[in-house]
Amino acid sequence: MTHTIQPSNPEATPAPDATDIPATRPATGVAAAAAEVPAALKRRIPKYSDLAPLMQFKKPEFSKEARLKRASTVWELRDIAKRRTPQAPFDYTDGAAEEEITLRRAREAFLDIEFRPGILRNVSSIDLSTDILGKSSRLPVGIAPTGFTRMMQSEGEYAGSQAAEAAGIPYTLSTMGTASIEDVAAAAPNGRNWFQLYLWTDRDRSLELIERAAKAGNDTLMVTVDTAVAGARLRDVRNGMTIPPALTLKTVLDASYRPAWWFNFLTHEPLTFASLSRYTGTVADLINSMFDPTLTFEDLDWLRETWKGKLVVKGIQTVDDARKVVDHGADGIVLSNHGGRQLDRAPIPFHLLPEVSQALKADNSNAAIMLDTGIMSGADIIAALALGADFTLIGRAYLYGLMAGGRAGVDRVLQILEKDMARTMALLGVSSISELTPDHVRILGK
Repeated sequence: MTHTIQPSNPEATPAPDATDIPATRPATGVAAAAAEVPAALKRRIPKYSDLAPLMQFKKPEFSKEARLKRASTVWELRDIAKRRTPQAPFDYTDGAAEEEITLRRAREAFLDIEFRPGILRNVSSIDLSTDILGKSSRLPVGIAPTGFTRMMQSEGEYAGSQAAEAAGIPYTLSTMGTASIEDVAAAAPNGRNWFQLYLWTDRDRSLELIERAAKAGNDTLMVTVDTAVAGARLRDVRNGMTIPPALTLKTVLDASYRPAWWFNFLTHEPLTFASLSRYTGTVADLINSMFDPTLTFEDLDWLRETWKGKLVVKGIQTVDDARKVVDHGADGIVLSNHGGRQLDRAPIPFHLLPEVSQALKADNSNAAIMLDTGIMSGADIIAALALGADFTLIGRAYLYGLMAGGRAGVDRVLQILEKDMARTMALLGVSSISELTPDHVRILGK
């Protein structure tokens, strides 16, 4: 059945008579607006009783604790560190090799992702703990080995190891650290301490370090393999960076703006190293005089036979090398380009991660995959875990906190990262590390 609508006939409707028009019309325009304003929106003179609760002026706080608490990101701690640290040691931490292309790309890699959140999941409780190399870690991040750390701030490795102990995460002492293996173990007796090894041309010295690390209770040996020669760290060259820092006219002028750093440096024990006697000279000269450019996989076999604990190889930058070191006995690998401090334009660990993860899974390998370089937030860490990393390491991020406030600054870095990670996981709709998968992250442009 079809229904049709008849048009109305204007002639059928008579025009209204004048008597039908109301005598008064509703108010329109400005008058109507004025009449309809709610009482709560009418202007009035405020009463003191209304203002008093709003006038809560906080007393200015200038303490270290207050300064660190105001920092909400690692980048903000970096800003504090730059103000408080002389240029040479700050640039040693902040800089990279040659044009620093690798470092910029590594940081950009974490920005060029898209998270894929799941909704309607119960995320009332977030568990950030994970297992790494046979033991539990309260957070999926540890402190990476860093050289000359007491040069950045006088508490150095002691602050890092104690902060890691308190946070329930591993701490890695560098061969080039400025505290001995034994002193770090004593400073953090209940911490999980790892030792990072540079193989020297003098194998007896290397063996001595390995034995000391085992005796001090280190359960993991991390051998770094990407330093056949020193990278061209041009900031250090321009700053005339030496170990220890030299008091030149430039450094004296620099010290006038950062008296606390120099006071701490000059009133504490002179820099000593985990593995060598006091040294005076440039960083590059030290590396080139000590480290062995003839290393091969046979040396890795020797290490595997010598070290009875967990063995990790740091500095892996290709899938093929990841597979090879696992075949030669490594319990874990660190995808790392040395923070961009060795070969500029090197592969970016975060980009390499999915391919390495897939390759080792295809080999049915149980080797742990760790990642460093470019991590500056908890969201970076969660992205790495989602794409296949078992664990992550921070170097610069921890040193920014150290330079900003010593031990308290390192604690603050770990607090910021933990809060970031928990929030990111909750917003992704996951409550534990094991729930993260590659489906949660997409690398843009791929």
